[in-house]
Amino acid sequence: MNSSTQKATIDSGALVQKTVYSVLFSIAFAHLLNDLMQAVIPAAYPILKENFSLSFTQIGLITFVFQLTASLLQPFIGFYTDKKPKPYSLVISMLFTIVGLGLLSIASSFWMILVSVAFVGIGSSIFHPEASRVAFLGSGGKRGLAQSIFQLGGNAGSAIGPLLVALIVAPHGQSYVIWFVIAGFIGILILSRIAVWYQDHMALRAAKKVSLEEETVPLSNRKITISIIVLLFLIFSKFFYMASMSSYFTFYLMSKFSMTVQDSQLYLFIFLASVAAGTLIGGPLGDHFGRKYIIWFSILGAAPFTLLLPYANLFWTGILAVVIGGIIASAFSAILVFAQELKPGKVGMISGLFFGFAFGMGGLGSAILGYVADKTSIEYVFTISSYLPLIGILCYFLPNIQKKK
Repeated sequence: MNSSTQKATIDSGALVQKTVYSVLFSIAFAHLLNDLMQAVIPAAYPILKENFSLSFTQIGLITFVFQLTASLLQPFIGFYTDKKPKPYSLVISMLFTIVGLGLLSIASSFWMILVSVAFVGIGSSIFHPEASRVAFLGSGGKRGLAQSIFQLGGNAGSAIGPLLVALIVAPHGQSYVIWFVIAGFIGILILSRIAVWYQDHMALRAAKKVSLEEETVPLSNRKITISIIVLLFLIFSKFFYMASMSSYFTFYLMSKFSMTVQDSQLYLFIFLASVAAGTLIGGPLGDHFGRKYIIWFSILGAAPFTLLLPYANLFWTGILAVVIGGIIASAFSAILVFAQELKPGKVGMISGLFFGFAFGMGGLGSAILGYVADKTSIEYVFTISSYLPLIGILCYFLPNIQKKK
């Protein structure tokens, strides 16, 4: 993505209509690196649990602190950058994550672990609103496709992270977490180039007086508010369930099937890989068929399989995990773009709100489910969480928005 190519892309009049795939794949790869580093935290839970004799409640608190710091700032950052875009904030986000992983590699107490994951969370809160805007600017109107490519990067990173932890950290110990900062420095190089394109793009928009505002939707403010609330409930359902899988699936497999840490991480990788695949499919299908139908299928359609999972043997647990991951992951891109279309011109704020709420629900879910696991069993956690996708019935209250050609 050299500067001459960037300039040619912009000067050709492609500010609105042309999909800039070089930018989309670059920001998706940066998302991969960002989420790969974040995935180190839950993937390292079995190692940290053993090193520090942690309870499931403490593991839940680690996730809660990470997700809280990753969620609270996002809507405010998105609201601010809607008015004053900050291209180089993407680089700053990666620096926070690097510091967090460096601290995690040398953490000697539970409280130091909490501080380290808070730094990673702050990095995430800065990264996602602006990175999502980059995907929007490069979409050329293919909003679902652009968000799917962007989300694919993040989910691929989340899937690769546990696999690398199993290969690098599990055999050698906590200190080997430091090797993951290499991904952060690669991310800084990529995001620096993206920031140049982003800055030039916004400058040319300003010079040509091209607005980021879109047409308003023909809905009352009350209907828009109800729709946003319904979408947030769906996010709650999806990410509470995802918290049970991302934080506790390895423990579930170790407890129920007596698997080793490394074998259980492989199953987690397979689940997260299916999540990445589902993410890529969901956005384009939403562009083609309408986002409401994809959201219906993605949330409520996962329910039969989540309800079966707690009663399956090891073979079918692996199969069901793949099916659940693929189905339930197709929702987020469709939900996010649906919300952005409800609130035109508020890309950063909506992205921050939904990414932040998603992370917050993931953190809260992990903390609550960890407490429940301590009081009951990890198997019971998977039984009760299996009912969460039934909340997808709320899709009935979403309006039908005319699909833009």
